[in-house]
Amino acid sequence: MEAHAPSQTPAAISPPPSALEELAVQCEAMLEYRFRDHELLKEALTHASIADDRRFSNERLEFLGDSVLGLVICHRLFEIFPEYLEGDLTKLKSAVVSRNTCAEVANAMGLTELIFVGKGMTGRSGSAARPSSLAAGALESIIAAIYIDGGLEAARAFILRHMDVYIHRFAATTHQQNYKSLLQQHAQKALAATPVYELLDEKGPDHSKVFEVRVLINTRAFGSAWGNAKKQAEQKAAQIALEELGVLAREEKLPSEVVAEAAEENRDDAAGPPLATEG
Repeated sequence: MEAHAPSQTPAAISPPPSALEELAVQCEAMLEYRFRDHELLKEALTHASIADDRRFSNERLEFLGDSVLGLVICHRLFEIFPEYLEGDLTKLKSAVVSRNTCAEVANAMGLTELIFVGKGMTGRSGSAARPSSLAAGALESIIAAIYIDGGLEAARAFILRHMDVYIHRFAATTHQQNYKSLLQQHAQKALAATPVYELLDEKGPDHSKVFEVRVLINTRAFGSAWGNAKKQAEQKAAQIALEELGVLAREEKLPSEVVAEAAEENRDDAAGPPLATEG
């Protein structure tokens, strides 16, 4: 069992006890976490601009929270993207834990509005008016406070509850996307199956071949794709499968839909115009 030493009282301009209790209840409901040590929560919400001693502001917690966030996200990426190389993981991790992403998470949950700041900072009139660095620091401070108060699993649950969506968003929209890995993860979790890549055709001379590949999951075949290499064609085929499954949004029609529409038009043409009826 982990020992949790009580936090030192911040040397800052603090709200009255009743106001602090009300703030703690509001913050805990927002975070979906109940603190055993409310002094930790108060420290996490105290910006250096209002603290008489910066050691008792949220700066030290921000320092710790940055590392806890990085550890949890790295572990998560390692788990769900087994085919990613180190460089791919590093780029994705950088996007997920960036200051902009952390600020967006803090603002979305309303955390930034609860930070106590000095007169030189924007007043408590809404998170949008506050600098992104303050919002990001608030999130990292809260992560550290939860880690100290409840341990790594509590911090991990909080982080992934808010950051998992960003992991998948960045994975699905960046050019480093590994669609095969994303499809494998989805297929195994949602369909209890592993995707199979079928080579349908190859054309061109040996030094400049192109390949056609499609994905099979259980008995379902998805639209095919061409590529200058088999791996490239497999990535494109995996993307098509993800789009047909509704995992990824799409703007253009899928190849299978184009083929179906063309077949329908051919049937209509073959049938000819409708016969005129006698009046």
